[in-house]
Amino acid sequence: MVGRILDAGGQVLAEHGYEGASTSRIAAAAGISPGSLYQYFPHKDAIVLSVLERYSDTLVSSVTARMTGQFEQPAPVIVRSTLATLLDGLDVAPPFLRAAVEHGPRLDDGRALRAFEERIGELVLAYLTTQRPGLRPDTPLDTAVWMLVRTVEHLTVRYLLDRPPIPRERFLTELTHLALNYLRPTS
Repeated sequence: MVGRILDAGGQVLAEHGYEGASTSRIAAAAGISPGSLYQYFPHKDAIVLSVLERYSDTLVSSVTARMTGQFEQPAPVIVRSTLATLLDGLDVAPPFLRAAVEHGPRLDDGRALRAFEERIGELVLAYLTTQRPGLRPDTPLDTAVWMLVRTVEHLTVRYLLDRPPIPRERFLTELTHLALNYLRPTS
């Protein structure tokens, strides 16, 4: 039943966004009464937060699966394929993505977002540790990870919400160059 409610919550967020989501709409989409919904979730925000946490877990799993099998690949290959996986995972209905980035942090003081960033950061740190000899020596890895994760996250979200006239492949190429050049040693 919880899975049905979360599936319905995701569907309603994708169609109506946070403001248009209501427990009545979510219950109807789940095929249950609002009273039944309240047996599992006390209010809309609890459902939205659970939907967003499940989405975050799925996204981290996708990025993890992509990265872990490619550590031996050249940096441009692994960076681009990882960024493509992240872009694909974030490319959901704009009302859903907007709810995730605008309302999700408010619902739990940003804990879920920070947890997502930390989990992605751990992957990036693991990769950068294997690449340390080819990176700029003046930047501590923890600083580089923090900067990269948040830069990529912000640009990817803005790209998907703003829909600028930049083809997807061009966006991936530019974002890959940005990430790689940030880490390259200066001559």
